[in-house]
Amino acid sequence: MKIDKSEALKLLSAHESPFKTFFEHGTLVVEVYKPEKIDLQQPHSRDEVYIVISGSGEFLNDGNRTTFEQGDFLFVAAGDKHRFENFTDDFATWVIFYGPEGGEKQ
Repeated sequence: MKIDKSEALKLLSAHESPFKTFFEHGTLVVEVYKPEKIDLQQPHSRDEVYIVISGSGEFLNDGNRTTFEQGDFLFVAAGDKHRFENFTDDFATWVIFYGPEGGEKQ
């Protein structure tokens, strides 16, 4: 199976939400997320990974701030407060949720 990023972004632009689900299998859910100006996310109940499709900015994750750019991988543990800030207009990212509610235990 392949999800083409250009096609995913095109489908997302016709969608009335900043995110759209493109694949589900077991606990795995793959979405594309493209917020406009402000990231209004709330903590999620499962672990998640972001892989930046395009753009750059800053990422706040559980009180830690870092910069990001296209191709970067970002991990967020279940329940952690996080958001993208000061991102470019072309920012978009894959979002991958997986594992049990409450996150995987180390």
